[in-house]
Amino acid sequence: MDEHQHGYIGRKDDYLKRLRRIEGQARGLQRMVEEDSYCIDILTQVSAMTKALQAVSLGLLEEHMAHCVVHAAQESDAAGKEKVDEAMAAIARLVKS
Repeated sequence: MDEHQHGYIGRKDDYLKRLRRIEGQARGLQRMVEEDSYCIDILTQVSAMTKALQAVSLGLLEEHMAHCVVHAAQESDAAGKEKVDEAMAAIARLVKS
C-alpha cells in the first residue's frame, strides 16, 4: 500500500454519497424486477445506474492521474511509468465494460 494518501481522499465523502445513491438504484432495480415492471423502464434505470458508475469511475481516474501518477513521476521515471501502465490497464477495463 502506498505511504501517501490516495488522490480521491479530499472528495471521499462525495464518492461515498454517490456510491450510496448507486446502491439505492441497485435496490430499486431489484424491486422493479420483483414487481414485474416493464422491461424498458428497467433498462432506463440500468442506463442511469451505469452512467452514475461511469461518473464515479471517471472521477477516480482523474484523481488518480492528477495525484498518484504525478506523485509517482516525481519519485522516478520507473515509478511514473508503472503508475501510467496501471492507469492504462484500468482505462482498458473501463472501456471494455
